[in-house]
Amino acid sequence: MKIKIVVHEAEEGGYWAEVPAIPGCATQGETMDELMRNLREAVEGCLSIEVAPPAPGGNEQMLELTT
Repeated sequence: MKIKIVVHEAEEGGYWAEVPAIPGCATQGETMDELMRNLREAVEGCLSIEVAPPAPGGNEQMLELTT
């Protein structure tokens, strides 16, 4: 599987990256090698969790996560 990532240089040093196709999927690393390892873990984690839709009614701000 190929996934587009966007890599940024962090102001405090190191790098951070995001995966535009997976909202909220981002990670960081001190080196590019560390960033790539962390990205693999982040993508695997983001793709392995199902988020159930909230029940209708009520104002609760809770999501049920299942693995």
